[in-house]
Amino acid sequence: MSYTVTLNIPNISCRHCTMTIARETKSLPGVLQVEGNVQAKTATFTLEDQTALTTVRQTLVEIGYPAAK
Repeated sequence: MSYTVTLNIPNISCRHCTMTIARETKSLPGVLQVEGNVQAKTATFTLEDQTALTTVRQTLVEIGYPAAK
């Protein structure tokens, strides 16, 4: 069963940022869908499980878009 989580990502400043986040995370295991929102500085992920969320958070740090805690 999948679930959706929205992460606050303060470093989002433009559409290119959300496109980069989507490109780098959508192929990760357990990631079903990614949608970014520039104005809200968020990214919403549809995931298969908690392990996928951990991987997404690690990847966001690696690409320079760490999620707020």
